Amino acid sequence: MAAYWPYFVLLLILVLLYLVERRHRDLVTRLEENVLAILLAAITVISFAQVVMRYGFNSGWGGALELTRILFAWMILFGMSYGLKTGLHLGVDALIRTLPHRAFRVFALFGALTGLLYAVILLSSDWLQIFGANSKGGAVFYWHRFFTAGIGLDDLRYPVFIQEWFGVQERVQRWIAYIILPVGLALLAYRSLEAFIQIWTGKRELVIAGHEAEELVAENKDVLKD
Repeated sequence: MAAYWPYFVLLLILVLLYLVERRHRDLVTRLEENVLAILLAAITVISFAQVVMRYGFNSGWGGALELTRILFAWMILFGMSYGLKTGLHLGVDALIRTLPHRAFRVFALFGALTGLLYAVILLSSDWLQIFGANSKGGAVFYWHRFFTAGIGLDDLRYPVFIQEWFGVQERVQRWIAYIILPVGLALLAYRSLEAFIQIWTGKRELVIAGHEAEELVAENKDVLKD
């Protein structure tokens, strides 16, 4: 079973995030957007440079593919919470919008709750044993094993001067690359809980952006008349 200290660190991060957002929510949003933009730009630049090196100079960097794969995973796992916060996740709401307001609100709350449970279960499923489930492990347990083992990545290596100056091993440790697993899921759980509270208090309708079709029909309702 993983040590408990990673859970306390994640909880501390979420508490600090909550305190900062109470005063500077726009600043946090811009920071999240900048992180996602940097990750996307890095993937693009590395991939482009690798193509030029391979086909133009018959050379290349051995760790490029692994690094872009890690950056892509970071962008997805970090972007999940941002998409939930800003209502960018697509969904189908045609059926529940035909329901009475009270029933619609129940389904909206249920959607936010399932998002929270999804993130919490992926973080650690040990607690499900309370309900008789034969489950254990999760993102925290998985990350903690790599942290204690100190196993390196396959192709991604530190520059020689970094190895000499700081005395680190040749390969970048896997726990550094995989730290986004618990952090990303913790952020997703936080945003799901935030969405649940916003729906409960009437500040938000749904956790998804499922009204695009309705807006499209409204914008083009007079097209056939012409």
